[in-house]
Amino acid sequence: MAIKELSAGTFESAIAQGIVLVDLWASWCGPCRAFAPVFAAAAERHPGVAFAKVDTEAQQGLAGELGIRAIPTLMAFRDGVLLFSQAGALPGAALDKLIAQIEALDMDAVRAEVAGAVRQSAGAR
Repeated sequence: MAIKELSAGTFESAIAQGIVLVDLWASWCGPCRAFAPVFAAAAERHPGVAFAKVDTEAQQGLAGELGIRAIPTLMAFRDGVLLFSQAGALPGAALDKLIAQIEALDMDAVRAEVAGAVRQSAGAR
């Protein structure tokens, strides 16, 4: 499956539906270059999952909005909800396990939990 290159203008629509894994990287980053073939191989193994990349040098504003402090950073979304964010490269087996865990989630329960946290946060102000 093709890996999409995302920008500030395409990011929100790209993560809105389904499972989307986003690799935040830069061309000068050695660990980023080492993770790239692992990410590409996972994209081939999981055709039902969308894989995307954000070049943090070209998209500095977006990287800042996402709170990126180290690269590579892997973010995983499902139906627009951020479920995972971690700096550092994952091995292929760990990436496969992460995808399986995200696929198994009950998103109605996740959305209810997020809504409860938002209500609790709003009440604490």
